[in-house]
Amino acid sequence: MKYWRRNLLIVVGVALLVCLSVNLVIERAVVNGGSMLPALADDQRIIILTAAYNFTAPQRGDVIIIHPPVAPDKLWIKRLIGLPGDSISIQGGRVYLNSVALDEPYIKNKPLYSFGPYTIPADHYFVLGDNRNNSTDSHYGWTVTRENIVGKAWLCYWPFNQVGIVQAYDITGELADAGQTGLPAAKNRAFSALNDQYAGN
Repeated sequence: MKYWRRNLLIVVGVALLVCLSVNLVIERAVVNGGSMLPALADDQRIIILTAAYNFTAPQRGDVIIIHPPVAPDKLWIKRLIGLPGDSISIQGGRVYLNSVALDEPYIKNKPLYSFGPYTIPADHYFVLGDNRNNSTDSHYGWTVTRENIVGKAWLCYWPFNQVGIVQAYDITGELADAGQTGLPAAKNRAFSALNDQYAGN
């Protein structure tokens, strides 16, 4: 009997450890709105890797979850376009990053607005929604600090017919193909419980 109880306690202890570990590295969220169409639609359920940037820096082209400065109590989902030190402008329906016109096959439509040129400050990141003309994002004049990046969108798990990895895009590789180093102009670069949250706008 004692042997059985001891094994039960071990199993329960391991299960609790696993649950606690999982809660520290992933979180669930619900996409709210259409700012990330066509990649992500309203009401899709996704898993966020909250530990994604504990050991590596955020990368251009990642789909990330943020606390935006205009709504710090909310979770928004956007695509990371520019890193600290990058120069960015949006003209004639194209995004120019460090003077390179990005291809951006992931966007729903070309932006009908202009922005910049603008150099992203230290520790700040420039984000845009893929649905360029229906997204509240950095083209309104704000950026996101590193501490307000919650994590990286990793997997859509609902609805079942849309299950799959949330695709990042290699913007840095595109800059390299255009003859850029892929590094910012200014310098060389080296959770919580599983409760559904809403990531929108």
